[in-house]
Amino acid sequence: MSGFQRATKAAAKLRAAVFGPSGAGKTFSSLRIATGLADGQPIAFIDTERGSASKYADHFEFDVLELDDKSIDGYVQAITVAAAEGYAVLIIDSLSHAWQQLLEEIDKLAKAKYRGNTWSAWSEGTPLQRRLVDAILNFPGHVLATMRSKTEWQTSSDSTGKNRPVRVGLAPEQGKGVEYEFDLLLEISTEHIANVIKDRTGKFQDKLIDKPGEMFGNMLREWLTETRDANPAKKAAAKKAKPASDPTPPVADDAAMEKATLAILAAQTAAELKKFTLAVHTRQDQGFYTSDQAQQLLDMLDDKADAMKSGKS
Repeated sequence: MSGFQRATKAAAKLRAAVFGPSGAGKTFSSLRIATGLADGQPIAFIDTERGSASKYADHFEFDVLELDDKSIDGYVQAITVAAAEGYAVLIIDSLSHAWQQLLEEIDKLAKAKYRGNTWSAWSEGTPLQRRLVDAILNFPGHVLATMRSKTEWQTSSDSTGKNRPVRVGLAPEQGKGVEYEFDLLLEISTEHIANVIKDRTGKFQDKLIDKPGEMFGNMLREWLTETRDANPAKKAAAKKAKPASDPTPPVADDAAMEKATLAILAAQTAAELKKFTLAVHTRQDQGFYTSDQAQQLLDMLDDKADAMKSGKS
């Protein structure tokens, strides 16, 4: 019996979850990431937030389905429709409504069939939750799912030393252990800073990303499609034979700066930082980076180096 084959990422599809408190920017961030991930292919959006996604229709191109039936069946049917219509990326905003609806159904089942015993009622609820997870995992494209997080207020000192209330998010409002089903788990704060809680790419684990957007989606797509070259000598020869391009580089825009920032955050060794530092100086000399842009990146590299030395990165 021979059913094994060489593992590749050629057909891999991203499963990502974004969670945070109200006002963190889960919907907007998901649309930005999805736009980079889709690379011009169609995006489907399952909206359970009463039309909130459509408010961003002037910023992004996507097709929306406003889901009135927030039961597991309703979600699964919507996911199935998106798969049948061939969407490359599916955003589900949000998964928390499915969990809330399931909890209500469990309560009704417990009272109607199990004499108020919710533990017994979960014998019917767990398969429903599994059905939703399976629908997400079986979707033929990429999936970005948002989840609300339980919110509490804490007191924090501002730059003037005065105490002020700060809204913080806790655990996502979904089934226990749902995070195991995702490749990427982003917790977004009300300042729109994403903390990478889980990352199977190995590039962004425990990093803080300010306003994750299209470039972040591009980098995730590149990771999903990159492959190990079976013939490195042939690749090197092809690279050497490639004709030289125009030596005058373009000027760095916001997207280029975001890509450079993410690359610095993903660096794992001092050797990588040294390489980045040399590249920044070279690109500045070529006119790609302005003095301010180069200084911004060099400051980030210094901070990253300090963090590595202190063991915080």
